[in-house]
Amino acid sequence: MKIACYPGSFDPITNGHLDIIKRASKVFDEVYVTIMVNPKKKVTFSEQERKEMIESCIKDLPNVKVVIGNGLTVDFATKLNATALIRGIRAVADYEYELQQATANMMLNENIETFFFVARPEFSFLSSSVAKEIAINGGDISKFIPDAIKDRVNRELKK
Repeated sequence: MKIACYPGSFDPITNGHLDIIKRASKVFDEVYVTIMVNPKKKVTFSEQERKEMIESCIKDLPNVKVVIGNGLTVDFATKLNATALIRGIRAVADYEYELQQATANMMLNENIETFFFVARPEFSFLSSSVAKEIAINGGDISKFIPDAIKDRVNRELKK
């Protein structure tokens, strides 16, 4: 069985993340969307809120599960019996960063491969931070955030 781990903060999940999840679900038998706890990162939504939001977006993907992880990503992936890490690439800057991370992960655990999914052009600029900034300033986030959570994100960010 081919098991993959897609780690990130997903604060909140975007249409770009969801696109990668859907594409990965066609390649791997099981995909774990893994909300990695990073105490250094300031987040808008709690881990549990992010988990609930992602779950509401992936109801139609039976081979995708959402978990909350901490520690080194490769160690957590090993606990999930994953042999692959999924990473999204939007631009050259992403590639440079992700290449460093993939190389470090390879040194830590040579049994886990990193797979890069190139963002579709319509999502190549999109990040959770961009979507949040648009929402905070009263912009329409319907092209950026899945419909299932759009209202929840707007409510939280317009407080």
